[in-house]
Amino acid sequence: MREFWTVVHRWLGLTAALFLIVAGATGAVISWDHEIDEWLNADLMETSGRGALQDPLALAAAVEAHDPRAEVAYMTLALEEGHAASFLVRPRQNPATGQPYVLAYNNVFVDPVTAQVTGVRDSKSLALSTRNLMPWLRHLHESLHMPAFWGSDRWGFWLMGGIALMWLIDSFVALYLTLPRRLAAARTARAAQPARSWWQRWQPSWVVRWRAGGYKLNFDLHRAGGLWVWLIIIVVSFTSFSLNLYREVFYPVMSQISTTTPGPYETIKPAPWGSFIQPQIGFAQAIEIARAEGVRLGLEHLPGGIWYGGDFPFYNISFFDPSNEMGAMGMGLSNIYVSADNGEVLGNYRPWHGTAADVFVQLQLPLHSGRILGLPGRIMMSIMGVMVVMLSVTGIVIWERKRRARRAAARAGMAASDSSPSPTRP
Repeated sequence: MREFWTVVHRWLGLTAALFLIVAGATGAVISWDHEIDEWLNADLMETSGRGALQDPLALAAAVEAHDPRAEVAYMTLALEEGHAASFLVRPRQNPATGQPYVLAYNNVFVDPVTAQVTGVRDSKSLALSTRNLMPWLRHLHESLHMPAFWGSDRWGFWLMGGIALMWLIDSFVALYLTLPRRLAAARTARAAQPARSWWQRWQPSWVVRWRAGGYKLNFDLHRAGGLWVWLIIIVVSFTSFSLNLYREVFYPVMSQISTTTPGPYETIKPAPWGSFIQPQIGFAQAIEIARAEGVRLGLEHLPGGIWYGGDFPFYNISFFDPSNEMGAMGMGLSNIYVSADNGEVLGNYRPWHGTAADVFVQLQLPLHSGRILGLPGRIMMSIMGVMVVMLSVTGIVIWERKRRARRAAARAGMAASDSSPSPTRP
């Protein structure tokens, strides 16, 4: 049985290894995405205007006036002096061709005091530059930049979700392989030695022989390194799976085994990829409806942003503290969903509210990002990204070393067979 699980571990690990190297390396960096992005693009995000802040709707109008081909999809509502307001845009339809205009960008930054555009960038561009480094790394981490085809842009998420599930299963297999062999086998092998406890026989698996060098050090780093961070690996792999396959697998399963409170993202089917649902009410009306609903619910903060993607027929209005957007143990965002057809409030998302299953669902991103533990959690996740790369690389080295050994043994066996004297005939 142990031999069977060794083979399972080998091939699950090898299948996932390259993907995990990419995910680990990018995850180590994007734990600090906001800070690095603002450092690299200070000319976009730091503004010189000082004075009264303009209305966000006026800034949105300035964005669309700057380029009539563009239409605002997301606007920042929580404005800060000295810090550019961020707007996401999508192309309008070209009346001459009936097709969307081709824009070289999807993100616009505006001085909230002067309403001057400080710059633009394409956060989904495959071309790597300092302008889009952090969005580029995030898309690589989440979906490998896989393009849309066969009517869906979710292929990359499905692939990485499947890899995460494979990693989760393999982590339990790897743990089993570090455990001591059965007592009967151990007693047979060590009949002349004093009996050792189960822990004494497992303890060497936790130790790295730093001075051993070469293959032994590589093997110890793989085995002991995986043991020391095993629980964190389980959390990271499970949340990777749940976030990437949220709508397809995770939430449907959760709703079957526990009581959940579905929102519009769970109950409304999105429009076919590439299509757009035209809203019947505008941003201004949706903001006012959400603000009134926020007061009724007793939300602590004012609206901080509003999004309309066109794939779902509702606005998503976020409420948060602009100085600490990911507060409340990484669950700082509250959302209210307003129908784009008639302004009806379709539901809300409130951190730490709802059933136990609802809270468990809410915890997936804070756990995955480490933000549930604040700054120490983000540091831990950066270290874990490096650990995932190390475990993947050392696993590949172990496989390659054993593969060469098996081939050498096979060649030696064939050579011995060829050199054996032929039986003489009577």
